[in-house]
Amino acid sequence: MKKRIIALRKVLKMTQGEFAERLGLRGTSLSMVEQGKNGLTEQNIKLICMVFNVNERWLRADSPYETEFFEIYKGLLPETQRALLQFAGTLLETQKKLTGKPEHC
Repeated sequence: MKKRIIALRKVLKMTQGEFAERLGLRGTSLSMVEQGKNGLTEQNIKLICMVFNVNERWLRADSPYETEFFEIYKGLLPETQRALLQFAGTLLETQKKLTGKPEHC
């Protein structure tokens, strides 16, 4: 999860202190999480998802493709981001119909 926190913070262009402050944490606490020395509480995970509008499954997942996808996504223009999201939504619906599952398990 630490890689996700770091990626999210960088996309938001926030320092550890700024990110932690939005969550009511100390910067040192976030630093320990990003270093893998401490974990996040369930409450903090839910708070991150709520404050930064992050999908909890994404935050908890650990896929090498998602980080790469996220980096590509942030480099797109807003119109292209919207088109990509629509395309991804269509792919997800097709996958649900074919497999009965919304995601790869």
